Amino acid sequence: MERTGPAAAVDVVVIGAGQAGLSAAWHLRRRGLQPGRHFTVLDANEGPGGAWRHRWDSLTLGAAHRLHDLPGLPLGPADPAEPASAVVARYYGRYEQQFGLAVVRPVRVEAVRRDGDAGLLVSAADGRQWRARTVINATGTWDRPYWPWYPGREAFTGRQLHTHDFRSAAEFAGQRVLVVGAGTSAVQFLLQLDAAGARTLWSTRRPPQFTRSPFDAEWGREVESKVRERTRAGLPPQSVVSVTGLPLTEEYRAGIEAGVLVSRGPLRRLHGDAAEFADGSVEPVDAVLWATGFRAALEHLAPLHLREPGGGIRMDGVRTAREPRLLLVGYGESASTLGATRAGRAAALAAVAQLGADGSSRSSHGKPVTVPASQSERSRT
Repeated sequence: MERTGPAAAVDVVVIGAGQAGLSAAWHLRRRGLQPGRHFTVLDANEGPGGAWRHRWDSLTLGAAHRLHDLPGLPLGPADPAEPASAVVARYYGRYEQQFGLAVVRPVRVEAVRRDGDAGLLVSAADGRQWRARTVINATGTWDRPYWPWYPGREAFTGRQLHTHDFRSAAEFAGQRVLVVGAGTSAVQFLLQLDAAGARTLWSTRRPPQFTRSPFDAEWGREVESKVRERTRAGLPPQSVVSVTGLPLTEEYRAGIEAGVLVSRGPLRRLHGDAAEFADGSVEPVDAVLWATGFRAALEHLAPLHLREPGGGIRMDGVRTAREPRLLLVGYGESASTLGATRAGRAAALAAVAQLGADGSSRSSHGKPVTVPASQSERSRT
């Protein structure tokens, strides 16, 4: 049922309560803005956890990419054998409660439009609206799984699913499963499927880029620098693996030696019950798992016309070039959990600066609100 009524007026709307959105909210609060009064966090999910709450149960915390702590509250000890979805949902829920972030959910934002000189108008699918002087968009990628087109895909008679919809490797026991994609998720699925009794085939457009380079802080800075070059030029971000490569762990090395992590090369087309590869070979297939990544979930920003001729959104840090009142986190270099945490802070500081160079903003009740920076924060900016 649609809800109608006047738009709520706040200084900042944060769209998304994942890693980046919660980080931004914490830093806004640290700067003196009050949740629910000066800023509002909107989230499309039924509960805390962001995209993590949708991950498959077999993705344990120990097997997941590293989860970086949110500011102000470390994750603390956690069972590496517990599903990451449960651990993160519990952690994010505790975080929201401890800092009183008052996340409004479920709210699916349908559009963000310019509201004259006043700021931006945020409209939800249920009719609710918020007027904001600044919007921090932290919607991530989970809602936009990328399905590449190949000849014969529509005629394939077996099962097709994307990473987004994967639940259990046990469902594929005894089946021949083609995994398409060159990223870490593809590698992890191949190992899980093999362990569950499936017979796997792996297709990548290019040879898998396994690397022995340490995934340390210096490596992270180099990766972010490469991504930053593209977003500053208005080009869409490339796939993660094209920039990072695949870590050659002992587990992955064993998978290569066992023949599980050996690519058959590019997929040419699908037949009714088989896959044809670029070398001309044809293999019977019962199911295709598209581990082909995600795209940024930004359809609600379409009214702002942010795209450049190159197809991407030109960025200056976290600020979008075509609409300075929109701060974009979880896009480009800030798409990782570490990058998202840092970008959340950067967006909050940029939002405060946008509200007034003199360090004051105006509340939804029209009264001036002081936005002080703590001594420790001032020393870092």
